[in-house]
Amino acid sequence: MKNIIYLLLFFFSNYCYTQNDGFNNYKIREDYNQILKDLSTNYIYFNDKEVDLDCIKKKYSKKIDQLNTTQEVTLFFEYLLDEFYDSHLILNTKTSNSFRLHSPLYLSIQNNKIIIKNIWVSNIINPKTNIIGAEVLQINGNNFKKEINKFPTHCSSKNSLVVREWIANKIISGRYSEPRILTLKLINNKVITLNLDEIKLKKNSKLISSYIKNNIGVVKINNSLGNNNLIELFDKELNMLFNTKALIIDLRNTVDGGNTYVARGIMGRLINTEMPYQKHVSKEKYGNNPIVKKSWVEFVSPRGKIYNKPVLLLVSRWTGSMGEGLAIGLDGMKRAKVIGTEMERLAGSMRQYYFKNRNYGYRITTDKLFHVDGVAREKFVPWYYVHQKRNENKDEVLLKAFQLLK
Repeated sequence: MKNIIYLLLFFFSNYCYTQNDGFNNYKIREDYNQILKDLSTNYIYFNDKEVDLDCIKKKYSKKIDQLNTTQEVTLFFEYLLDEFYDSHLILNTKTSNSFRLHSPLYLSIQNNKIIIKNIWVSNIINPKTNIIGAEVLQINGNNFKKEINKFPTHCSSKNSLVVREWIANKIISGRYSEPRILTLKLINNKVITLNLDEIKLKKNSKLISSYIKNNIGVVKINNSLGNNNLIELFDKELNMLFNTKALIIDLRNTVDGGNTYVARGIMGRLINTEMPYQKHVSKEKYGNNPIVKKSWVEFVSPRGKIYNKPVLLLVSRWTGSMGEGLAIGLDGMKRAKVIGTEMERLAGSMRQYYFKNRNYGYRITTDKLFHVDGVAREKFVPWYYVHQKRNENKDEVLLKAFQLLK
């Protein structure tokens, strides 16, 4: 009987240990050491970031023993990545308390004020652009500047303009579990309240859509640059627009980026000869041997029936990653006029890494990417720049494209 009781206790203790496995301190520390090693070894921007690694080791190592739930563990790793103020560094999972990846507004800091600089006009139903230039005073009743200082990072300077602006846009993106109610001071000094969750975004069921206006074809890619089926659909749309006098490709709703297979497939229909479209820079290291830098230029080849008429490309703060790659590629090949604002500025190309003790992983940028003229992709600004203005229900970027084609 006593042996049976001991046996039951043994299985019960193992069962409890298994249930607690998600936040077992030893395993958390093992994964913590792994992600720090991967960041310091493989993150191509590691030395470009003003982040104190000793501070991270000191602050985060102490937090491990305080973690008691799976959600706390996930947020622990999420906040660690946030120390590098890089929207391309993300976990492959989220909790209800995680921050969203973007919002329908973009904030900038001007004269120590948090200002609405851009709104997602191309993807908002009935956009109200009278808030452009407004100062953001509060979010959910809390002073916005104080919320920046309270943001759960510790080792990158919140006095840095770059860091503060990045954090400001994380805060306005908001946590999934919380509302996003802003108190704004308009440029006429009127104070209003804006609930971001009441802004209605267009629901695009199609990967791609198109229409013809004034014998100009307009193709809108609906956040689908990561879907390999897009190439065949793009071919069909382009074939229907083949007799138009010009083509406008709208990339202002590609916030989640995509892959080079799709991008090269699109560009290949617009060029007559093989051409370089972007430069990669990465590094290699094996064992205790020195780090060796390597770089190469990626080419795109023509395919199918080539569209030789003028091409214009529309971009915005919601053109991300591979959308940005398409923009610098077609610009570098002198194959399209790029029109719009700064893009999402997601730096470099990523690779997936996985924790040893979790069922999810994280993405780390391993290559820097450059326009063929040497400008870093994240610093590219369209030659045909359009300042968003306080005009109700006007798509200024699209209007600029049609104006250029007159």
